[in-house]
Amino acid sequence: ALTNILAVCTKVESAQGALADLSPLLEPIHQKYEALSQEGFRTLGIAYRLLPPRAAGSVEEAIPVTQACETEMVFLGFLVLEAPLKSGIEEVIARLQKMGVALKIITGDNALVAASISRQAGLVAPELLTGGEIEKMSPAALTQRVSRVNVFAEVEPNQKERIIRALRKAGHVVGYMGDGINDVAALHAADVSLSVSEAVDVAKEAADIVLLEKDLGVLEKGVQEGRTTFANTLKYVSMATSANFGNMFSMAGASLFLTFLPLLPTQVLLTNLITDFPEMTIAGDSVDAEMVDTPRRWDLKFIVRYMIVFGLVSSVCDYLTFGVLLFLLHANPAQFRTGWFVESVVSASVIVLVIRTRRPFFRSKPSPALLYTTLIAVVTVLVLPYLSLGRVFGLVPLTPLFLVSLGGIMIFYIGATEIAKRFFYRNLPQEVSRS
Repeated sequence: ALTNILAVCTKVESAQGALADLSPLLEPIHQKYEALSQEGFRTLGIAYRLLPPRAAGSVEEAIPVTQACETEMVFLGFLVLEAPLKSGIEEVIARLQKMGVALKIITGDNALVAASISRQAGLVAPELLTGGEIEKMSPAALTQRVSRVNVFAEVEPNQKERIIRALRKAGHVVGYMGDGINDVAALHAADVSLSVSEAVDVAKEAADIVLLEKDLGVLEKGVQEGRTTFANTLKYVSMATSANFGNMFSMAGASLFLTFLPLLPTQVLLTNLITDFPEMTIAGDSVDAEMVDTPRRWDLKFIVRYMIVFGLVSSVCDYLTFGVLLFLLHANPAQFRTGWFVESVVSASVIVLVIRTRRPFFRSKPSPALLYTTLIAVVTVLVLPYLSLGRVFGLVPLTPLFLVSLGGIMIFYIGATEIAKRFFYRNLPQEVSRS
């Protein structure tokens, strides 16, 4: 720090090499230092002292330098360093903030430099906390304060870890990016630690992710991809659990009043095989903007509620099919199994397009892979009973009346699911996630 340099100086050297007393110039020096710092320049004070020549005949190769030598030094001037921010960084930070990712700067630079850099990065009226203030704060006080602070300046290496742990204790999911030895402890303390390929080896070893490019734009894309993957994972888990719950409920109910097996084992396996093809493409499905705009967390209670609500809607559709087959068509066992097999596969495939989004299904475009595999699954299961291959699985041709009834059941199922979806998400507890 400049204060430490000036404390050991008594003289100042002019540009012409003349020496003068330092005391009258202390205020102008500090003013210049503050002016440079406010512009974002990292400014180092430079001082020197000429040591007396080595005594003649001494066996020492050089005069030993001790702390006593760091007195009565001559202040020479400033070494001014500039590290301009990358172009476009302000826009990237603004987009991250819209996604619910708050940027906090932790630096060893003085408060003036840190405040200037934060303003250049687009932080309006940043709240600042210095290492000296942190040193005086209790862990509880730091935890209460840390969420409101944007910039931490004049921070010691061990204080970086304190800040990260305080943020986590305050309920945030914390990502930390660092590339030096002094960042290792903070990297270990963060939920997600990031470094860059140019970082020191120990920092890269401590990091969960090593970026090949030192650019926050990469981080922004990573957040988007991560949230897309999470959203699609949640889609698949929710769909699979609700479908299985509904099938179990339907199978158990049918077994109570039927004198024959509702589905043959081979038909159950074939149902799972065909419906798996559309569901396998969910991993690459498109995701609605609102699902990536805010951070989300894994919520088991949400999945259980989802499973019960949409599983029961699926079972209602199944029981309607049972009624049509038994009381309208007076189906024999082979016709009943074929009818339920076709309805199960068609409904399970089509409904994926409905429950994959929180919007009305016609306002959210699925990925081409999901759309095409769904169409292939539906066409396959409608054609299969009329092929010789269908006999292998115990399938028989269906009447046109059943196909018309199936169309009506599917319209009812889609409408009921849309209504259930609207009420389900409207009454869903507000998701709270911080990062």
